[in-house]
Amino acid sequence: MKADILLGLQWGDEGKGKIVDVLAPDYDIVARFQGGPNAGHTLEFDGHKHILRSIPSGVFAKGAITNIIGNGVVLDPVLFRKEAAELEADGVDLHEILRISKKAHLIMPTHRLLDAAGEAQMGAGKIGTTGKGIGPTYSDKISRHGLRVGDILDDNFDTIYAAARDRHLRTLKNMDAVIDTEALAKNEQEWLDALEYLRSFNLSDTEHYVNKALSNGNSILCEGAQGTMLDIDFGSYPFVTSSNTVAAGACTGLGLAPSRIGKVYGIFKAYCTRVGSGPFPTELFDATGEEIRSIGHEYGAVTGRERRCGWLDLVALRYSVMINGATDLILMKSDVLDTFDTIKVCTAYRLPDGTVTSDFPYCVGHNAEGKADVEPIYDELPGWLTDISAARRESELPQAFRDYIAYIEKHVGVPVSIISVGPDREETIVRS
Repeated sequence: MKADILLGLQWGDEGKGKIVDVLAPDYDIVARFQGGPNAGHTLEFDGHKHILRSIPSGVFAKGAITNIIGNGVVLDPVLFRKEAAELEADGVDLHEILRISKKAHLIMPTHRLLDAAGEAQMGAGKIGTTGKGIGPTYSDKISRHGLRVGDILDDNFDTIYAAARDRHLRTLKNMDAVIDTEALAKNEQEWLDALEYLRSFNLSDTEHYVNKALSNGNSILCEGAQGTMLDIDFGSYPFVTSSNTVAAGACTGLGLAPSRIGKVYGIFKAYCTRVGSGPFPTELFDATGEEIRSIGHEYGAVTGRERRCGWLDLVALRYSVMINGATDLILMKSDVLDTFDTIKVCTAYRLPDGTVTSDFPYCVGHNAEGKADVEPIYDELPGWLTDISAARRESELPQAFRDYIAYIEKHVGVPVSIISVGPDREETIVRS
């Protein structure tokens, strides 16, 4: 048996939560392999909306599906407790279905302070983080100073924690950061209280669990967070996240060998969005961009920040497909473009020196106004001018929309296997 992967092919916010929820009934295990509570996966069904930040999106699937928070994830105990309590209030027996890797790293209260201090020092060049301490936690992991979930089971945890906290405080002092000691003490106590709740879960060596599960014939869906263009190695550096959001991240984030990977589902929107700073070649600064944002409700699930909107970028999409070895594409939020007479698709970039390329370049910068320093070259396609949200079979889709899908498949070289025509799990078409 092989594990399948589902991940984002753009700058995150592609709709991964919904699709994991749709696919989960076909799997025995859903495992989150990277990222932290900065990524919100939204699920809608039965008239209710649920936003998951750290917990895998398979928790609402019926049947005995195990959900795993893998070693590649960074976990904030306070936010985890809040999220878990909301799920249990909705009738989800989380203690029964969730396993957490002992090797996952913990986000400490001082990590948030380091995050804020680092952004303040960068001034206009700031990354635009969510301020949840994700980057500093991964930095501690790489520098071999991190706290892991398994550490909370150690009899000497108080000493281990104090050493890590004091190291952060020394760093903050060197950064001339102003620390509200009263607020920090309150946050620290809340964090320590949340650890007691975390200890009540199944904390285990999940790398053994997933490999034994595959050997026993169980199926696994690996769930990624953020998107390929935010990957620490292959994204628009330095405006990226702090983990590997690509398919390789499922191997390191769960302990799976590359030979144990099967399908790679790449999910993307019919247009592009981005949150925070960084280059965005097809970004629209006009009324069209505002219209896409309004119709698509493009606001961050976790932060509420406005998402920057633009046309579909096939240069970036082809790059993402290549890096991930995507075998199946999943097209999201096509219904947002139902009312547009003409739809543009970027097929190449004109670089600052006048060169035209269809390959994603080493560096896509941006100018003082925040615009990307590459010029997108567009094809224009006719819109379908039809409400497609009621369609449940491919035959019910307008020909112009089917032509749009065929156009994407021709340029990317991978088939579109699933089409989402609305936010609810029922508003999904699986192509034969």
